Amino acid sequence: MTHSGLPVIIQGGMGAGVSDWVLARAVSKAGHLGVVSGTALDAILARRLQIGDIGGHMRRALGNFPIPDVAQRILDRYFVPGGKPTDKPFKSKPMPTEKPSQHLEELLVAANFVEVFLAKEGHDGLVGINFLEKIQTPNLPSFYGAMLAGVSFVLMGAGIPRAVPGILDKLAQGQPVELRLDIQDAERGEEFVTTFDPDSFCGGKAQKLDRPDFLAIVSSSTLATMLARKASGKVNGFVVEAPTAGGHNAPPRGKLQLSVEGEPIYGDRDEADLEAINSLGLPFWLAGSAAEPERVTAALELGAAGVQVGTAFAFCEESGLGTEIKAHTLAMSQQGRAKVFTDPVASPTGFPFKVLQMKDTHSDTETYENRTRICDLGYLRHAYKKPNGKLGWRCPSEPIKDYLRKGGKIEDTKGRKCVCNGLMANIDLGQIQKGDQLEKPLITSGDDVAHVARFLKPGASTYKAIDVIEYLLPENMTTTFGDPETCDAVSKDATTSIPRG
Repeated sequence: MTHSGLPVIIQGGMGAGVSDWVLARAVSKAGHLGVVSGTALDAILARRLQIGDIGGHMRRALGNFPIPDVAQRILDRYFVPGGKPTDKPFKSKPMPTEKPSQHLEELLVAANFVEVFLAKEGHDGLVGINFLEKIQTPNLPSFYGAMLAGVSFVLMGAGIPRAVPGILDKLAQGQPVELRLDIQDAERGEEFVTTFDPDSFCGGKAQKLDRPDFLAIVSSSTLATMLARKASGKVNGFVVEAPTAGGHNAPPRGKLQLSVEGEPIYGDRDEADLEAINSLGLPFWLAGSAAEPERVTAALELGAAGVQVGTAFAFCEESGLGTEIKAHTLAMSQQGRAKVFTDPVASPTGFPFKVLQMKDTHSDTETYENRTRICDLGYLRHAYKKPNGKLGWRCPSEPIKDYLRKGGKIEDTKGRKCVCNGLMANIDLGQIQKGDQLEKPLITSGDDVAHVARFLKPGASTYKAIDVIEYLLPENMTTTFGDPETCDAVSKDATTSIPRG
């Protein structure tokens, strides 16, 4: 089966703000699918504005938001001309809940619009956005904001996104939508939902929008088959992710077994049945240590449309990772010291989470233990039913006494780390907590980080997104969409460093 008109390379939607608009724009301009991460974009927009909106990009994008009053309210609340003092904390934003305030809903819609708008600006390439199914409550307004900006693809993993295709259908028509929430301690058959109404948000003037294609991120043919046949709307394809991919991984099938080092052990049962996935007749891309030309060729020969590549792009100039983190990682890779640990307990989600091992980050036990527990972003909190029937929120990474008071179990708190604050620190937007404690990074990466220095040209200390693309696609292998002349031009000027602000 051929997949004419589809990208060979999908750039992974990594972390919070790592796959930002600058990176996605560079990849899209080169004729492939650039993807922005949809995780925590409300916090990212608020903090970019508070450091002064370097380059003016946030304000330019907000100036194109279709509801000017919403954009102005956000600017009034968060924009600090010249930037806040570096020793002062960021102003907080509302925590995600099943019933977001008007301000939080506006911030979510606008933030997703801004990221996609900037990624699409100045070219006609395709742009996607990646979400985690586990982070449920922000997703409805986030989808809508991305669609307002004309996003071409929505990608989602870390769960079973069965309801999402139908939600995209309704949002495109301007219809109200709801999403059933996963609630701990709820009675069997009891339902709790979060809702979003485009018409109400737009003051009764919601317009019909293009429905983006939906790509489900899966690790098994069983899940792919179920989604293809039983999802609420059309699934347009799959990203088939192997355990070597960065971020959250699907847990091993069967009883969890750990290696001597303490990592989950994956076996033959965890290898996706690609023949079964291919038989579904939908395009699919292979992910996980796929950043080699022979892996691209092999994927195409197996019937895939191409590959998704994350780690290789995560450490290029255009990614949102902090400059020092990228430099240190590339140096470790050159020296043969870059490695990740698949931590079975670090993430509050309960999913295995790949963590790059680096001093002065929360991969280091001493650094982690010196952190004062706090949950002030709340994206990975769990919803639970309280005795009075209302919803409460708890996180295994919050202060232990708070978690236990809310009915949580002590064993759930062991080894849990604050992924939310760590990811913000990764992109130089870390919070200053009480006692002037600056949040430390918690860097996620795929196994391929060990060899990421291969993209460095002789004598260079950094590389660009186009270097990854040219490495993966030799001259005799062309993209399936995009203008070759545009791709040539992009290698010269489209990857120039742009302040993110």
